Amino acid sequence: MPIFEYECRECGTKFEALVSSSAQEVACKRCASKRVEQLLSVFAVSGNSGVSAEPGPCPCGAPRRGMCGE
Repeated sequence: MPIFEYECRECGTKFEALVSSSAQEVACKRCASKRVEQLLSVFAVSGNSGVSAEPGPCPCGAPRRGMCGE
């Protein structure tokens, strides 16, 4: 099941959702609005490059990358 990123057009919340089919309706996790827009996601690849894959703090101040606005 793919994970998609969305942004609510009502309250501005960004969130991820597991979507089983393209016909499945997605609602905002905060306000339950169905006025959401699917965002472009970046493709991530994991490998053994010798560089730590452990996520660090986000530049926005969140404890981990991807937690912005939570």
